This record gives sequence, structure tokens and C-alpha cells, in this order.
Amino acid sequence: ATSTLLRTLFQIEGYEGVICPRPEEVLQMIEQAQPDLVLMDVHLAEVDAINILAAIRADRLIGQVPVIMTSGMDVEDKCLAAGASAFMLKPFRPSDLMNLIKQQLVAAAG
Repeated sequence: ATSTLLRTLFQIEGYEGVICPRPEEVLQMIEQAQPDLVLMDVHLAEVDAINILAAIRADRLIGQVPVIMTSGMDVEDKCLAAGASAFMLKPFRPSDLMNLIKQQLVAAAG
């Protein structure tokens, strides 16, 4: 699956990736793991990820975490309007994704 490949890519780059297979558990997992960044596909099984993004932004504990949204459809405007830090259109090159992640981590730290 794509998530497994991405986690391997993150490990190669020196990042620890945590996969959340159940969309309904994303908020809880973010609160527990306190990640430096969230990468989330717009189209999750039976759940609108835009609603999850809004819930992340409304949560005082995790509301500031950078969230990169991905999709095979160009819904960048919708994602950014909902509070995404950035958007990546699929298919993307792994190097482009890693560059975007690094930019977001630098921006969040600064």
C-alpha cells in the first residue's frame, strides 16, 4: 500500500512515520503521538478528511500541527481554505513530497 511505501521513504529520510489505518481514529492518534507533521489523503474510507482537518484545527492541543493534504483530484483551494498547511497533487514524486515536508517542518519551527 502507499502508506507502507511512504513510511519506508520517511525512515530512509530519518523520520518516524506512524500510520493510522482507521480515519475515525486520526484525531485521537494525533493527540497521543504529537507528530511534527500530518500527511492525510483527502479521500479516506467513508470519512471526509476535510472534516477531520477542521477538527484538527479546532483542537487547542493539536491545532497548530502542519497538515499536508494529498489527492488525485486538484482540490488544493478547498484544502487550503479548510486549514491545510499545504497540498500535494497525486501522483507525486517522493522527492517533491520530502521537499514539501521539509519546508513545512522549517516553517513550523520558525
